[in-house]
Amino acid sequence: MATNRRVSYFYDEEAGTHHYGPGHPMKPARLSLCHSLVENYGLYRQLEVLLPARATALQMSAFHTDDYIDFLRRVTPDNQMSFLKELPRYNLDIDCPVFDGLYQYCQISAGGSVGGAYRLNRGLSDVAINWAGGLHHAKKSKASGFCYVNDIVLGILELLKYHARVLYIDIDIHHGDGVEEAFYTTDRVMSVSFHKYGDFFPGTGSLADIGAGAGKHHSINFPLRDGIDDESFVEVFRQVLSKVMEVYRPGAVVLQCGADSLSGDRLGVFNLSLRGHGQCVEFMSSFGVPLLLLGGGGYTVRNVARCWAYETAVAVGAKLPDEIPYNQYYEFYGPEFQLHITPSNMENLNSRRELEETTMQVFDILSHIDPVPSIPYNTPIIADSVHRLQEEADATAADEGDKDVRLSQLQQDRMVDHRADFYAGDNDVDGDDKMKTSNPATMMR
Repeated sequence: MATNRRVSYFYDEEAGTHHYGPGHPMKPARLSLCHSLVENYGLYRQLEVLLPARATALQMSAFHTDDYIDFLRRVTPDNQMSFLKELPRYNLDIDCPVFDGLYQYCQISAGGSVGGAYRLNRGLSDVAINWAGGLHHAKKSKASGFCYVNDIVLGILELLKYHARVLYIDIDIHHGDGVEEAFYTTDRVMSVSFHKYGDFFPGTGSLADIGAGAGKHHSINFPLRDGIDDESFVEVFRQVLSKVMEVYRPGAVVLQCGADSLSGDRLGVFNLSLRGHGQCVEFMSSFGVPLLLLGGGGYTVRNVARCWAYETAVAVGAKLPDEIPYNQYYEFYGPEFQLHITPSNMENLNSRRELEETTMQVFDILSHIDPVPSIPYNTPIIADSVHRLQEEADATAADEGDKDVRLSQLQQDRMVDHRADFYAGDNDVDGDDKMKTSNPATMMR
């Protein structure tokens, strides 16, 4: 069923052209496959398709150290031997290699998440999507787990400019350690992560890790075992998030939709279908709170594309036929050529009793949080006036020639970028399809 939600979808065609190197499980080409499905299913007609500005060094340094960002800007495959001391310092290794266009890749990922948060803050979108984001392992001054710049932290920092409380949810199979660590000592961000725990990267995310200082009881970890299925996962997700929304009442929600929790992922050990994974998106959409949807892990490329295209449809309230529409990557979906995947028969090692006990322990952690005064989620309170005053201030600064202030969002939204080229494929696929884009120049390069 269609909704009246305004959904912004950030996409840069160059994101999918980057390559971590031969044999590396992280394949940015998955973004191109996903976007091709979004286009060929016709979903783009229900989206505001936006070209994100590439994040600046100053924007990325809102969380990361200046020296780390400068290093990412300077290092290349050709000159990396000149940085033999810096490479281990910043954890650039086999997992996080130096590849062509690394800095630009980080700029695209971060730019989409910051841009999405910006639009949510201004009331220009109800939901913002950046599938190139969700890189939750990156730390303040080093790379980790295929992640270099933590676009999620940057997006949350942008949301905190307008919202007293932001909720971060992570359904990637890996613990969202970089985000949790960044906000571990504050109560302005609550982190809720459902992940595989025990002899599994990154090795963090114990139920006992609940935050510290002012952030105590604001880090929620739900450790899981192999084989969790739709029924079990969705049940605990809804129970936990219902309680979180009740007691924490965030002004905005960030949902990291890592697709490595799907059945059949190359690095994953969960057994979720697209429908189960997508029910998490649907549930969080139902609260009517500004929602930022981000990508993350996912290493069976065709299933990542399926998942994020499906969840784009969930965001706009569209139903997709199971038959994959013909597109330039059609052969990737053979031999069945269907959208939905069938979970395997792997054993679910998460017993009902164990899940119930963990849920009760999470509820106990949440019981220590002082309830926020009950106000309907959709009540704008002062948000509209704040948006208006900020736009007026930005416009005034721009008119006066302040070089440190970019064009106001309102001004930029009135400008139209006619760049309509779709995608020139990765090394192993070619395509010259064109896409009709509704592409306001929201943040000019």
